[in-house]
Order: sequence, then structure tokens, then C-alpha cells
Amino acid sequence: MKKWIAFWNILVKDMKNYYLKPPNISWGIIFPFAWTLMFLLRSKSDVDIRDILPGIIAISILFGTTSMLAVTITFERKGRSFERLLLAPIDLNLLMMAKTAGAIIFGIMNAFVPIVFSLFFINLSGVNWISVIVSVVLISVTSTFLGLFIAVSVNEVFEAQTFSNFFRFPMIFLCGLFIPLSQMPVFIRPLSFVLPLTYGVDILKAAINNDGYISMWISFIALILFGLFMFLFSIRNVKRKWIM
Repeated sequence: MKKWIAFWNILVKDMKNYYLKPPNISWGIIFPFAWTLMFLLRSKSDVDIRDILPGIIAISILFGTTSMLAVTITFERKGRSFERLLLAPIDLNLLMMAKTAGAIIFGIMNAFVPIVFSLFFINLSGVNWISVIVSVVLISVTSTFLGLFIAVSVNEVFEAQTFSNFFRFPMIFLCGLFIPLSQMPVFIRPLSFVLPLTYGVDILKAAINNDGYISMWISFIALILFGLFMFLFSIRNVKRKWIM
């Protein structure tokens, strides 16, 4: 019971202390919000909005979660408060889950910003909401663990943001967000399949527009494996660089 009390206290503390920091506001809140409005207002018809909605949802999650982890972990490392947490009588895996849980929740909340906005423009009847919700959760988890992987690899917030953009911006063009995988050049397409966001976007496209390219079950499994790999790799880095 005590370990879950510690989990909750760490989660609440991070949300209060770090989630309104300037990098989070600019990259995690304003950027996805502005991106959503830009595409929704520029779309000329219901079809346009429905086609781009999966991409907007995925980008909102990606930028929100990675920005949160970049700030939370790097601020605490710089202030040496993270070292004190490592000395606490709590399992390292549970500690890192507590540090990432807030970003996952924030990513899920970010995902529904474009969905709510789109309801003012189009009719979303026929959407497979169960697949959408599961996909949003898995994208949030995977993107958060990507942010964790980045955060434990750098020392400063600006380094984390720069390193994050190294992953985020290529994903916009390679994950089928706005250019379908089937229309990508053959020599570029293999790069798309090594990026976790590709599978999340494909699930959203299948759920919203019935336009998936990959089997939905393969995409679900791929997201789970990507998330598990990045979490375990991040834990390994923490043990090797910060503890040993």
C-alpha cells in the first residue's frame, strides 16, 4: 500500500511543479493546439478534416508527452532532487512509472483536443471509438517512453528539446501522418516501419476512416513492444549512468 501512496505523491508533485513550465506550455500545449486549429480551419470540406484527424491526434500526443518528460526528468536531475528519489525505498521500475504516468495522462488529454474541435465541423458517426481510445492510450505510452529515453540521455532541458525534435519532426513525414504509407517511395517506406508512431497512426486511420495499411493487431502488438523496449532500455540507462 505504501508504494502506491509514494506513486501517487510523485505523480501529483510532478503535475504541480513541472507541467506549467515554459517548455511544456510552448511545445506540449500551444504547439498542438495551434497545429490543430491551423489544419481544421484550412480544411475545405468534411472529408479533408476526417482525413487529417488521425495525424493531428497523433502529433498532439507526441509533442505533449515528449515535452513533459524532457522537462520533468531534466529539471530534477539538474536540481539533484532525482538522486534523492533514487535513494527512496521504492522499486526503480515503479518510480519511473510514477515519473511517466503524468505525461501519459497529459498525452491522452491532448489527443481529445482535436477530436472535440472536429466535432464542431464534421459528423464523426461510424468511428470505431474503442480502437481510437486503445490507440490513443498506446501512442501516449509509447511516446512517453520515447520521451523518457531522451530525458535520461541528456543533462539540460534545451538538449532534451533539441534531441526530441530529432525524432519528432522526421516522424511527421515518415509515419504516414499526412502522406499515406502506400504512396511513399519504396526505398523510404522501410524507415516508416521502425518508427512506433507509424503503427499508432495506422490504427487511427483504420478506426476513423477505415483506411488502414497494416493489420490492426500487428499495429497493437508493435506499439506494445516498442513501449516495452524503450522503457526497459531507459531503466538500463538509469542503472548504468546514475546508480552504478
